Amino acid sequence: MRHTPLFDVTDPEVVAALIDRTPWATITSVRRDGSMVASHYPVLRDASSDELTLLTHVGKPDDDLHEFRDADVLVVFQADVHGYISPSWYAAADLPVPTWNFSAVHCWGRPELLDADENVSVLASLTDHFEQHIADRRVLEPAVAARIAKHALGLRIPVDRFTCKVKMSQNKSPETQQRVIDALEREGEPFADPALAAEMRRVLGLPAS
Repeated sequence: MRHTPLFDVTDPEVVAALIDRTPWATITSVRRDGSMVASHYPVLRDASSDELTLLTHVGKPDDDLHEFRDADVLVVFQADVHGYISPSWYAAADLPVPTWNFSAVHCWGRPELLDADENVSVLASLTDHFEQHIADRRVLEPAVAARIAKHALGLRIPVDRFTCKVKMSQNKSPETQQRVIDALEREGEPFADPALAAEMRRVLGLPAS
């Protein structure tokens, strides 16, 4: 992402919170022959690490596809709250150019391959993380996790650097910001999105509706 000071976020805690809210990522690698590949997997933060570290697993075929042992990967998270902003919502003084409000973080790091026991642990942790929200939740039994782990590769990715952007109309006038929020909350508006309006309020420090 290009450097845009008004939208750039450098606080690791904000980055960690964004990752925690959106643990579905795109993992991108450049192979030795220069070709690029991308895969999509759930990715969690390693809560036991003091530094920003990612944990995930991929299917065994993706190990060869990405050539994980040779280079850094780029892991991209995009918050699920994002949307189109119409210039018809702007105040008269603002440039009438459409845009898209969104939050995203790009993380770079060299994957570390997990051993068999760690691989099983990560598989179980991923299941536990998502099943915690289910009333009749399931637990990945050790024997089942061990069987699945034979076909998966666990990865720990210490993040060497990241870029993060939270773009929620910070570059617009207060009048336009409010007009955009009102439009996103308006029933019948083609691009209405109350969740995006709420996120704008949070980022801009405006009171909840």
